[in-house]
Amino acid sequence: MLLAGFLIVVGFVLLIKGADWMVSGSTLLAKKNKVPDLAIGLTIVAFGTSAPELVVNTVASYENHSDIVLGNVIGSNNFNLFMILGIVGLIFPIAVQSSTVWKEIPISFLAALTLLVLANGYLFSDIGLSRIDGTILLIMFLLFLFYIYKQMKNDDPSQSVVIVTASNYKIWGLIVLGLIGLIVGGKLIVDNAVTIASDLGVSEKIIGLTIIAAGTSLPELMTSVVAAMKKNSDIAIGNIIGSNIFNIFLILSVSSLVRPITFSSVFNTDIYLLLAGTLFLFVAMFTGKKKTLDRWEAGLLLLVFIGYTTYLVAKELQ
Repeated sequence: MLLAGFLIVVGFVLLIKGADWMVSGSTLLAKKNKVPDLAIGLTIVAFGTSAPELVVNTVASYENHSDIVLGNVIGSNNFNLFMILGIVGLIFPIAVQSSTVWKEIPISFLAALTLLVLANGYLFSDIGLSRIDGTILLIMFLLFLFYIYKQMKNDDPSQSVVIVTASNYKIWGLIVLGLIGLIVGGKLIVDNAVTIASDLGVSEKIIGLTIIAAGTSLPELMTSVVAAMKKNSDIAIGNIIGSNIFNIFLILSVSSLVRPITFSSVFNTDIYLLLAGTLFLFVAMFTGKKKTLDRWEAGLLLLVFIGYTTYLVAKELQ
């Protein structure tokens, strides 16, 4: 089991470095082809922070570990919302733009609600995520990309000219190394997480909701903490809300298209928590200082997450 734990750590290192290399290479390639900075931020960087979840889930789905697939996405979203925003909000109160309050946060709520409806078969009477459900999620993701495109057109297109001197060999080398790191890291994490769950006699669900979810959320954690330290609230909260939308619409759609996902009703509690947390975030924009996540609100998010995670682990180990 010690070896499996070590290999999971190696997997996370490869996963995070792989995402970093892939984003760096892709950003250089985009800049070299004069793609606007805003487009890079909303697509390449957003995808890069969600790449660990995507790779882990694709591997887990292919190997038919549905509880890891769902646990990773739902757990990552709760980790992002409660843990990361809790930590970031304690460092510095997060000011939020009107578009985020009235558009992105509701879209994030809609994503979680869509998952609840589809997974429980409220729409098609088939419990789980079928390939039809995956197609619906993918269409919603494409609609979200269209929304981003419309937002970009409304923003100021002026930007400084950036001259990229990196060679094509370096750019493509970073992209290829990044992809290799992601694939190898994702495979190590899934296989060894299953081994640890088996050795400890705990469910794959709890491993997915805790260890894997926290590990794959490290890019979001680092991005948001650094943004908070620099008092860049837009990146701090935009990164979290965007990642949560990506995770459900893109990652679960790809996972269910690879292989239909079986759904256990025990995940409903975690989805309800995600819905409640997203609703709390929306309400928090109108309490205390307007359009700001105050420190006490961030602290409450953090306390709820710690309490719920403690309860989950204690219940599992009984």
